[in-house]
Amino acid sequence: MNTTLMTEKTVKTFKETESSQAAPSVKEACIFLSEYAAWLLGCGATCIRIEKNVRRMVHAWGMTVEIIILPGHIHLVVWDGLHEHSYSNIERIRHTGISFNINTRLSKLSWAVADGKADFDEARATMESIVKMPPTNPKLVLLLASLANASFCRLFGGDFVSMGIVFLATLAGFRLKQAMLEDGADVRFTFFCCAFFSSVIGAAGYVFGLGGTPELALGTSVLYLIPGIPYINSVSDLLDGHYISSFSRLMNAAVLTACLSAGLCGGLLLMNIQWF
Repeated sequence: MNTTLMTEKTVKTFKETESSQAAPSVKEACIFLSEYAAWLLGCGATCIRIEKNVRRMVHAWGMTVEIIILPGHIHLVVWDGLHEHSYSNIERIRHTGISFNINTRLSKLSWAVADGKADFDEARATMESIVKMPPTNPKLVLLLASLANASFCRLFGGDFVSMGIVFLATLAGFRLKQAMLEDGADVRFTFFCCAFFSSVIGAAGYVFGLGGTPELALGTSVLYLIPGIPYINSVSDLLDGHYISSFSRLMNAAVLTACLSAGLCGGLLLMNIQWF
């Protein structure tokens, strides 16, 4: 009889231990998910993706969640399965810049948790390794961005001379952008300086009479600075009903576009180029 009771207690204790290892506490889940959402928001994910990823993981742990996404913060409330205990946490977003790599890997992590391929400890360790990953080789990004912008020039009808001018303008401007952001310069001032620098180089077709489409070389020399992803995310958030986040992203993108335009106009004035 005593042996049977001891065996039942051992099995019960083992199940409780296994269960505690499989699912986190409400507090642990809330802190982890708020940090997770903050990283996703900072690397350029849309609000609907953040909500789906967070709910996917919290449902795998048998809990429920309420999430509020603000322009600068994530507010998360996690409830246990019986809706008796909750924990709330507010996390500031992580300003990492647009990163498809982090975005994709964190999304895959949510599916791994939902499919039971990763427990809480593994998920936490994986997230820490993802956010600490070094960025893509800056020299490779610089080269690919320059080639892409030169391709835009060709797409709009520019000749090969104009493509070469755009390549050099993008190469110099994008490198300046990398250097200024690494030194902690304000992103708006960075956009102004890069647009000014690239437009001056892009005006070489007018100044030296190079190529047959100098206007295309000048116009496309600053296209690499267009904040396309914030504009797209703004529309996505608007359609999903996240109006505050949508307006914030739209205004940030509009300010960057205004700085870009001011730098372009400054380059035109310096090179004494008249559009009309």
